[in-house]
Amino acid sequence: MASRALYSPRHPVLKKRDDFEDVLEERRRSSDLRYALKCYTPTLYKGLVPCKVSMLKSIILQSDHLQYVIKQVSSESGDSTECVAEEASLILDEMAHRMELSTVRFFVFTLSKAFKRLFRSVCVNEEGIQRLQQVVQEHPVVLLPSHRSYMDFLMMSYLLYMFDLPLPVIAAGMDFMSMKFIGEMLRKSGAFFIRRSFGGDKLYWAVFSEYVKTLLRNGYAPIEFFLEGTRSRTCKSLTPKTGLFNIVMEPFFKGELFDVNLVPVSISYERVLEESLYARELLGVPKPKESTSGLLKARRVLSEDYGSMHVYFGNPVSVRSLAEGKIKRSQYNLLPRYIPQRPSVDTHEFLNDAAFRLVRIQEENMVLKPWVLIATLLLQNPDGLELSSLTEHADWLRHLALAFGAFLDWPDHEVSSEVVSCSLALHRHLLSVSAGHVQLSVADALQVESTPEEAVFHRAVVVLSCASYRNQILHVFLRPALLALAMQSANSNRKDDVYNCFNFLRNMFSNEFILCPGDSVQDFEEACYLLMKRGVLQVLEHEIVMSASGHSTLAFLCSVLDPFLQGYQVVCRCLCEETNENLTEKKFIPAVRSFALKLILAGRLKCYEALSSDLQKNALAALLRLKAVGKVKVEDQVTLKVNKIAVNSLEDMMGGKIPTQKPILARL
Repeated sequence: MASRALYSPRHPVLKKRDDFEDVLEERRRSSDLRYALKCYTPTLYKGLVPCKVSMLKSIILQSDHLQYVIKQVSSESGDSTECVAEEASLILDEMAHRMELSTVRFFVFTLSKAFKRLFRSVCVNEEGIQRLQQVVQEHPVVLLPSHRSYMDFLMMSYLLYMFDLPLPVIAAGMDFMSMKFIGEMLRKSGAFFIRRSFGGDKLYWAVFSEYVKTLLRNGYAPIEFFLEGTRSRTCKSLTPKTGLFNIVMEPFFKGELFDVNLVPVSISYERVLEESLYARELLGVPKPKESTSGLLKARRVLSEDYGSMHVYFGNPVSVRSLAEGKIKRSQYNLLPRYIPQRPSVDTHEFLNDAAFRLVRIQEENMVLKPWVLIATLLLQNPDGLELSSLTEHADWLRHLALAFGAFLDWPDHEVSSEVVSCSLALHRHLLSVSAGHVQLSVADALQVESTPEEAVFHRAVVVLSCASYRNQILHVFLRPALLALAMQSANSNRKDDVYNCFNFLRNMFSNEFILCPGDSVQDFEEACYLLMKRGVLQVLEHEIVMSASGHSTLAFLCSVLDPFLQGYQVVCRCLCEETNENLTEKKFIPAVRSFALKLILAGRLKCYEALSSDLQKNALAALLRLKAVGKVKVEDQVTLKVNKIAVNSLEDMMGGKIPTQKPILARL
C-alpha cells in the first residue's frame, strides 16, 4: 500500500474516517496469561532478523560518523581518542534500549489487567493497523503519537504486540531511568533514555543521533517519539520540536534510505488520568518526581472510571513525497556523509512546516466525546445552566462541530438527554448538580478553605481541569473563531480590514495553537468557507456580512477564544504596570500569577485561566517574537526588557478588556 504525502485542502470536507473496534472486548473474555504468552511473530522490514544489543552497540561505536566526532572532541579537549571513545561507550550504555521479550510479556499481562480496570473500552481503527502492517515491510517506520498522558507509550507498545507488529524503540526522558526496577523494565521493553537538554555536548549529540539513525537505516525496529516533546498539560497540541525529527529525516536527505514512512497516531481520552495533576502544575505546584513509590501510591486510580480511549493510526506519510520539490538532496553530497552538517535555512523551514502539518493531522484524527462540548458550554456559563438548557445547547453545538469537520463520537442511537447525563456522571468530580442545575464545582472549595487565596486556587483547579477538555476541540473552532473575533475587532465589513485583524490575531496566538507557518490566507479562506456553509456569513467580493441568523454562532465563537484574549491582556497589563526594570525570566511566571490573583480577588477579573503558566509562557513567547519584549543576559540571569509603548499597543489591538489602573483607583 503506497503511503501518501501531506495534503491540506483549502476548503475542508467531511472526510471518511475508519471504523473502530474495541480491543478490550476479547481481553475480557479470555485469559490474560495465555494472551501474554501467545506466539509473537511480527513481520519485519525486508524480513530482517532482529539485531542483538551487543552487535548494535558495535555498529554504532565503529560508525564513521561517531569515529569522526571522537577524533574531533579528542583534538579539542586534549584527551586521548581512547578516553573519548570510552566516554562514548558509557553514554551509549546509559542511553540504549535492551529489548527482552520476557519483559514485554510481563508488561502485556500487567497492562491487560490495568486497562480492563481503567477503561470501559479501548477502540482502535483496524484499517490503520492494516496499513501499518503493510508499510512496515516496505520502508523504515517512524511512529508519531500525540502525547496527553503517560499511558500513551504503554498503550502503543501494547497494541503493536496485540497485532503482531514490530515493537517500537521509544525515546524517553531520563526521569524514567531513575525509577528503581520500573526504569530497567521500560528499557527492556524498548525505551531508550535521553537527557532533556544536551547543551553544546558534541559527543552526546553524536552518540544519540548515530544510535537513532542506525536503528532507522537498518530497519531493526520502528522509532517512536513525541513530536510535541513532552506531555501537553493543557490537552492542546504543543508547538512541535524538530531536533529528533531532523535526525530521522537525515538518512533520507543523505541518500542512505530510499524512503521513510511517518505514521501520525492520535490518542484520545474520555477522561485523562493526570487531569487534576496537570491543573495543579499549571498553577505552580511542582510536578511530582517519577518514582516507583509514586507509581505504587497511584494504584488508587485503578478504582476510578476513565471511560473510553481511542487510538487512531493515521495514513502513513512518505518522506520522499513530502520532500519532493522542496529539498535539494544534492547539497548533502558536498561533504562525506559521516561529517555532521547543520540543517540549511530551507531544510529547517521544511522540517518545521512538515512537523506542524503532522501535528495538525494528529488533531484532526482526535476522537472527541460529548463531554468536550459540555465542558465548553459550562466554561462559557460559570453560573451554570439548567440541565434541559445544557442538553439543548450541547445538541446545537454538536451540529456546529460536525459541520466544521469534528471527529465526534456521539451515540446516534441514544437521545441527547441520556448522552449528556452519562457524560455528567463520568465527570461528576468537576461538577455541582442540584435541582436540575449544572455548574462547575464550587461548593466544596468555599466550605473547606480558610483563605480567599486557597478558594481561588481550588476553583482554578476545577476550571483548568475542565478547560483541558474544552481545549481538545479548539482545533475544530479555531479558524472560524479567529474570523469571528476579527469581525468584532475590525468594526468594519471590508474584507481587507477583517483579514488584517484575522492575521494579527493569528500571529498573536501562533504560540498558543497549531497554525501552520505561511498559511494565513488559507486559514482565512477556510474560516470564511465554514461560516458561509453554515449560513453565518455572506462573503462578497470586498465585504464580509453577517447573516440575520449568524449572531449566536459568532458570539459563541468569540467566547471560545475569550479566555486566551483576557489571559494575554493580563500579561500585557502586568508587564506595563507591575514590573520593575529588573524582571528576570525566572520571576516572570510568579509575577504574572500574583498579578492575576490580585485582579481575581479584587473582583476585576473573572478569567481563572489567566493563572495558567502555559498561557503565560505562550503570551511571553508572542511578545518576544513581536519585539515588544527583549531579553538581556546579565551574568547568569536573563532579564526581560519591556517596551511598554509596544506592549500597550498590542493590548489595545486585542481589545483591552482589562480596565486601566486609574479608573479602578478612582472607584476605590
